[in-house]
Amino acid sequence: MTTRLTAASAALPSGAGMPLLGFGTWQMRGAEAARAVTWALDTGYRHLDTAKVYGNESEVGRALAESPVAREDVFVTTKCPPGDSGHELDTLRRSLDQLRTDRVDLWLVHWPAADRPDSQLWSGFVHARDEGLARDIGVSNYSLEQIDEITASTGVAPAVNQVEWSPLLFDRTVLDGHRQRGVVLEGYSGLRGGTLTHPDVVAVAERYAVTPAQVIVRWHLQHGVVVIPKSAQQERIRSNADVDGLVLDDADMARLDALGG
Repeated sequence: MTTRLTAASAALPSGAGMPLLGFGTWQMRGAEAARAVTWALDTGYRHLDTAKVYGNESEVGRALAESPVAREDVFVTTKCPPGDSGHELDTLRRSLDQLRTDRVDLWLVHWPAADRPDSQLWSGFVHARDEGLARDIGVSNYSLEQIDEITASTGVAPAVNQVEWSPLLFDRTVLDGHRQRGVVLEGYSGLRGGTLTHPDVVAVAERYAVTPAQVIVRWHLQHGVVVIPKSAQQERIRSNADVDGLVLDDADMARLDALGG
């Protein structure tokens, strides 16, 4: 069965295109992680998301190294915990060793330290980018105000902000605020938090004869938001990506947006 994956991407400051559809690896370890990443690459995903604290960078790297897909054809993201401030380059080099690559396509600050951005850490990220260890740099779990603070401290805005995002969390102000700042919004955990069983999501899925997960993935894509669905099951990995033939109409997009209150 052919999987219809979107080829859409978001433009980053380096000139790279970040695939809007990626594969998340949170909570997957060991053989399960390596196997799931292999299935994702075989399905056609060309964007992998991991992090130091996930404890699976080596498995992601092994699956990528053993795949027939060329490294340059896969967009790889990893993340640095804020507690590594002052040692962030050492963290990145260890991540690169485990990922078996000489650079990542995107390196993120995983979350703000003590609810405040760390300008020193962000300066280290800028240095890593300038040294060619990370093609683009960004943040995760930052507010718009925190983005503004680190941008003001260095003159460099994050390319991406990865946040929890789903129809139930939709906020037009947040979406528009990222666009106004030229920061790509990336969503995680879109298939969690009751989204798959919400009556409105289920009703939309039934109308198009697709799964609730496919509706949520497609909703992200039509908003231009990067989405990284995760599964350890081969069929769900394939199904979650099989959305290029699906287009939600304006009324259904508005119905889903309204779930965010």
